[in-house]
Amino acid sequence: MHKIELSYLLSPRRGKDALIRNPMMDMLHAVSEQGSISKAAKVLALSYRHVWGSLKDWEQALGRGLIVWDKGQRARLTEFGAKLLWAERQAQARLAPQIEALTNDIERAFSTAFDDSAHVLTLYASHDAALSALREQASGHGLHLDIRFMGSVDAIAALNTGRCVMAGFHTRDQPGRQSAAAQAYRSLLKPGLHKLIGFAHRRQGLMVARHNPLHITGLADLARPGLRYVNRAAGAGTRVLLDDLLLEAGLPPPAIAGYDLQEPSHTAVAQAVASGAADAGLGIEAAAREKGLGFVPLALERYHLVCLKSELPAPAVQALLAELQSGNWQALLSRLPGFSGEAAQSCQVLSLRTVLPWWRYRTSKI
Repeated sequence: MHKIELSYLLSPRRGKDALIRNPMMDMLHAVSEQGSISKAAKVLALSYRHVWGSLKDWEQALGRGLIVWDKGQRARLTEFGAKLLWAERQAQARLAPQIEALTNDIERAFSTAFDDSAHVLTLYASHDAALSALREQASGHGLHLDIRFMGSVDAIAALNTGRCVMAGFHTRDQPGRQSAAAQAYRSLLKPGLHKLIGFAHRRQGLMVARHNPLHITGLADLARPGLRYVNRAAGAGTRVLLDDLLLEAGLPPPAIAGYDLQEPSHTAVAQAVASGAADAGLGIEAAAREKGLGFVPLALERYHLVCLKSELPAPAVQALLAELQSGNWQALLSRLPGFSGEAAQSCQVLSLRTVLPWWRYRTSKI
């Protein structure tokens, strides 16, 4: 059986009907009604050569005849051609309401592109529940966030190669010069080139089973014999945070069973714990609460948004800043488990050197 492919056209106005048009069916209908290729071409405002050639091409592609090509006789459809027209009429009649609804849905989707007051901002970011909430709220105000969740390192790399306008990543407050965070992000971020936008403070900790039956109280418990940990992938901001915490605690990664077991998001880690596939995993409090898990706080961190300094005046970026400054967003952020905006200077454009003091500059000698 031959397969069907659908396409659409963008035009200032819609045609006289809501049918899905097919040029072969239009030509077959015209030949059937007019009785000749030349008259059919005239009705369709096409050349005789174009109609004749197209019908021959379709016959070859379908492996069936469409037209009875008897010289000096009225042009007529073959039985196969007539059945094609009949099948098309049946489908159009049966699917007319769905076709109309689909057309309306597509027009609504494209209306954003033609609305000068609407903006689309492409954002590659470390997985975060607050960003998902912001996307839902902002869309009602004409700001559409095209978010693709990935590791923090990959998100900033995408920003630097022009694949997105903004990236999202996270670090602890004032991370040290020799921290895993500094090693991961220092080469990707440049003072004078990038600008940070404060987004939120959030808590990260160990997600554990409900009521914490294994009595896990901190990182040291991860080295217990038989305890199963689930990690995030290399390059994820949460993996960077874990490596920093392990270094400070003097725990080598091989001491943790499951360090090499990876999940792609906070939600996936929470699901692994909830299903019993793991006993603990580092993640945000919101993900733990959503799955009904216990939560052992370990770190308070800033979630940063970063863009090129040259993009700050862009309408989409300014619309994002206005959304972050709104009282509605601040109220929603304060209701999310483990999140706050005030301490993170939410909605403010921040100095890279002040928030991430990793760079040393030569000072002139007097």
